[in-house]
Amino acid sequence: MRGNPTASGPLAGVRVIDLTTSYAGPTAAMYLADLGADVVKVERPGHGDDTRAWGPPFVGRTSAWFASANRNKRSVELDLRSPEGFSALDELLGGADVFLHNLNPGKLERLGLAPEAVCGRHPRLVYCALSGFGLDGPDSALPGYDLAAQARSGLMSVTGAKGGTPQRVSTALTDIVTGMCAALAVNAALVRQQATGKGDVVDVSLLDSGLALMAPRIAAFLAGEPEPAPSGGTDSVLAVYQPFETADRPLVVAIGNDAMWQRFCAAVDLPALARDPALADNAGRRAQRDRITGAIAARLAERPAADWMAVLDRADVPCSLVRSLGEVVADPQVKARGSLLPVPGADGLFTVRSPFRLASVAQPRNEPSPALGADTEDLLSKEVVARG
Repeated sequence: MRGNPTASGPLAGVRVIDLTTSYAGPTAAMYLADLGADVVKVERPGHGDDTRAWGPPFVGRTSAWFASANRNKRSVELDLRSPEGFSALDELLGGADVFLHNLNPGKLERLGLAPEAVCGRHPRLVYCALSGFGLDGPDSALPGYDLAAQARSGLMSVTGAKGGTPQRVSTALTDIVTGMCAALAVNAALVRQQATGKGDVVDVSLLDSGLALMAPRIAAFLAGEPEPAPSGGTDSVLAVYQPFETADRPLVVAIGNDAMWQRFCAAVDLPALARDPALADNAGRRAQRDRITGAIAARLAERPAADWMAVLDRADVPCSLVRSLGEVVADPQVKARGSLLPVPGADGLFTVRSPFRLASVAQPRNEPSPALGADTEDLLSKEVVARG
C-alpha cells in the first residue's frame, strides 16, 4: 500500500485513484479519504470535475457542491485521450489499491478501462465502477442521474402530496446512497485484498441504490399491498407515522408499537382511542387510519408544536419539528456532534462530516478540496521515480 504518510485512520496507507465526477463517485472517494485513504482525484485538464462549475453558491471560486464531496483529496490533471495521459493513469494504477470511476459502461472498451483490461494488468486492484444502471443489462449504456434513478426505481411514485403529482426527494439521494454503498463494498474488497492479494470488481449503480431504498415498499407490493401513490407521507406501514399541523407549525409523530400508542393517547388526552379494542394493534389502526388521524389532527391543532414536543418527550413518544435548514445547522445536537466542518481557508464554506465516528480517530480529517491539478507535478514525478 502506498498512501499519504500524513493521513491517519483505518485506511491510512491505502491509495485510491478517483476518476469519478459529479456526486456519487466523489462521495464514495471522500468517505474513503475520511477513513484515511490517500485519494488522488484524476481530472480533465482545464475543466476538471463537472461539479466544480455547479453553482451558485460559490465561496471565492469554489462551488459549495464540489467542496461538499471532495475534501481530503489531491488533484491530478490527465488527458486520457492522449497516449501519455493514459500511460500516466496506468502508472498510477500500478501503485494503487483502489480504482473508482463513473464512466459510461459503453465507453470503457474504447478507453481501455473495462474491468477485464484493467484487472488483467493490475490483478490486486479493487476496481469499482459507479454508473446509472450497472455494468450489464439492456440499459447499461444509458447515462444516469439521480433524477432518473429516483423516477425509475419507484421512489418518486410514492413521494409528494396526497392526490398530487410524484416528486423527487429534493437532495441527491441516490447519488449519496450509491457513494455509501460503493465505500462499503470497497472496504470489504480491501479486507479480501489484504488477506489474499487478490483484487475484485465492484459494480454499483444509482438504480440499484434506489431499489434498495424502496426495498420495504417493493416487498410489501409483491406480498399483495395495493400499488402505492403519493400520500404526503401518510401511508406508512405503521399507524400513526406521519406529519400533523399544530397551532403554529408541522410536527411529525412516530408510533412504533402498541405500548407507545397507549402512551401517546394518554399524553394527548384521547382516552376513547386508547380504550377502543379495534385500535389495540397496528393492523387495526391501519384499517381505521383516517378516523384516528382525523382525531389526532384536531387535537394537535389546539396547541403550538413546542408544547406538544414537551408533552410527547415526557411520554417517550418519538416526534420532531419539521425543521428548516436554518434550524438544522443551529441544532445543539448537530453542533455537539461536530457534524458541520468549516473548510480550512475558506470562510463561510462548510461540509458535512461523514455519518460515522470511530473511537480510534479523535478528530475528523478535514483538508480542503484541491485546486484543479494542484498535485499533478508532484504526484507524477514521484510515480515515475517510484516505478523507475
